[in-house]
Amino acid sequence: MPNSTTMMEFVLMGFSDEWELQVLHAVSFSLMYLLTLTGNFLIVIVTTQDKSLHTPIYLFLRNLSILDACYISVTVPNSCVNSLFDSSVISKAGCVTQVFLMIFFIYVEMLFLTIMAQDRYVAICQPLHYSMIMNSQVCVQMTLASILSGLVYSGFHTGNTFRLPFCQSNVIHQFFCDIPSLLKLSCSDTFSNEVINIVSGLVIGGGCFIFIIRSYIHIFSTVLKFPSGADRAKAFSTCIPHIFVVSVFLSSLVYVYLRPSAISATIQDMVLSVFYSVIPPLFNPIIYSLRNEQIKYAIKNITKKYFNK
Repeated sequence: MPNSTTMMEFVLMGFSDEWELQVLHAVSFSLMYLLTLTGNFLIVIVTTQDKSLHTPIYLFLRNLSILDACYISVTVPNSCVNSLFDSSVISKAGCVTQVFLMIFFIYVEMLFLTIMAQDRYVAICQPLHYSMIMNSQVCVQMTLASILSGLVYSGFHTGNTFRLPFCQSNVIHQFFCDIPSLLKLSCSDTFSNEVINIVSGLVIGGGCFIFIIRSYIHIFSTVLKFPSGADRAKAFSTCIPHIFVVSVFLSSLVYVYLRPSAISATIQDMVLSVFYSVIPPLFNPIIYSLRNEQIKYAIKNITKKYFNK
């Protein structure tokens, strides 16, 4: 195997070595990718063109849709190409780019989901103060803060990973480059890296999860006071899927990223990685937007406007 001074490329493991299963993987991932792009771009177009949707919550929905379209584009297209052409080699520069972008999008995704939970909390529990608390200036500041801090966070973890020498092997047991898989390839002590990853992951991921759950507890307690059963059902049907997606997203991240590198990689790791790299961008448009009556109404209006010309 190449040593630490000459290793300039890595080999990504696929889900299977059989051609039929590789084609199935490429087709299924391609369909999910196209559905994800279609759903997210639809939200971006609708929330941009319909002026009635120029409110804080739809600003965050638009930002989340742009983020998800970019997020899934980091891994899925490359994985599909590798499966179809049976070429799983990725350059070191490409691997560095994938790690940086994945960490960045995961971090910003968590912050956006947390901000959106806060927005719903203010809208439902403090409706009279909503326009003052969630004004446009605050929304822009929170978005920029999420992006800038994400760049710093991602840059630190990427640099801290690739400063290590890699001489064990160049085979990454994953369908994209990620930090846990790379740490297994290092021939130096990775204890400090693992501690930093665990501590930062628990602080960021755990903090976001606690904040989201806290927001929804207040939301549920307020919703239960609503006199109308229909209003309660509507609120619960919106909030519960949010919590489910966040729980799946964070639990799969915790399992893959916060385990010690000494534990051997399995196909289960690759399957679980789908739950935080592919599933959230695919389902977020459906859960957060396409089930929303205002979004549905805006889509109908825009469709009529362009098809009746």
